[in-house]
Amino acid sequence: MTNPATITDVLSLTARLDAARIFYCLSNPTRGAIMVSVCVPGERWEIEFHEDGEIGVEIFVSRGGVRGAGLIEDLFQRFGNSSDAPNTKT
Repeated sequence: MTNPATITDVLSLTARLDAARIFYCLSNPTRGAIMVSVCVPGERWEIEFHEDGEIGVEIFVSRGGVRGAGLIEDLFQRFGNSSDAPNTKT
């Protein structure tokens, strides 16, 4: 059995990221967890440290290719919260 994660594990990870000069942000998107969001070229990592000691890691990989500014409007249509957005729940 693996030992549960502690705040020391979070601090150790952020120290390693700092030493490697890798950009990251801390947040708490879910109750009882601290997320370390890491951005590297072509990938985004989400590393969550949960209060029960579990650590979850998700890696999102770019499909490549740079698209034009026209995509911005599409992103807001798909993910925005405005009343005219197609995915808005009422």
